[in-house]
Amino acid sequence: MELDKSIKDFKSYLKIERSLSINSVDAYVRDIYKYSEYIKTNNISVLKTNLEDIRGFIKEINKIGISARSQARFISSIKSFYKFLLIEGFISNSPAELLASPKIGVKIPTVLSIDEVNKLIKSIDLSSKHGERNRAIIETIYACGLRVTELINLKISNIFFKDNFLKIIGKGNKERLCPIANKTLSYLKIYIDEIRNHSIIKEKDSDIVFLNNRGSKLSRIMIFLLLKKYAEIAGIKKNISPHTLRHSFATHLIDGGADLRAIQEMLGHQSITTTEIYTHLDKEYLRSNIISYHPRSNK
Repeated sequence: MELDKSIKDFKSYLKIERSLSINSVDAYVRDIYKYSEYIKTNNISVLKTNLEDIRGFIKEINKIGISARSQARFISSIKSFYKFLLIEGFISNSPAELLASPKIGVKIPTVLSIDEVNKLIKSIDLSSKHGERNRAIIETIYACGLRVTELINLKISNIFFKDNFLKIIGKGNKERLCPIANKTLSYLKIYIDEIRNHSIIKEKDSDIVFLNNRGSKLSRIMIFLLLKKYAEIAGIKKNISPHTLRHSFATHLIDGGADLRAIQEMLGHQSITTTEIYTHLDKEYLRSNIISYHPRSNK
């Protein structure tokens, strides 16, 4: 693996998949170039780095007296870079996974309202070539809270139509069962029976649900791009991604009174603390509404 080329590819990943602003992309890439200089100077291979190597770099930049926020950004940049290498198959485990960031407050994720989700889906032209497929994609992400990788790897053999369940292969090849509504199942069935079954399909992807024009598995980037397209058509100004639908899935369940442990299981979170971000989000939603509508807020 050529490090400089990987950093350039990482920049494209940040722009397209992470949808970061130009300034954020430049900051992340600048951080990684600085990190790459450190590991080159110390004769460390990026593919063989461990947690202590990364901590050594953090100690090195701390000598110049950077702020907690700047340190957190460096750590975020490094984590994102190793996540990218993991997605691309260059590494099997991220050495930055257990790297702790300084406390600078909880970041509330972007979510769509139920009305915005409906607008997103209604913006799809079902008469177009991929209309039925794209509706099934968006409905499935939102109805089941899937990660984008889980969606593109979903297999027909893992859809249990009679029992209303999907078997999902999540992070670390961990399996979980995810309930799915009849409405979403019906959209999947329409796509599979009426569109997919009449396509020429590559043998290696014969069990994969969602396919491209060539009969192959869709890429992660394709899902990001189609969501951005429909958000623009729907007039949604938020910067959305497949993970936005996953956040929306969890938030709407919290709003409806669902049990946190059940949501943890459906999302495939290893720790309940990861799922608890959505309780913070719910509180933030309530707080913003009170500020917006309480008569004292305008005094």
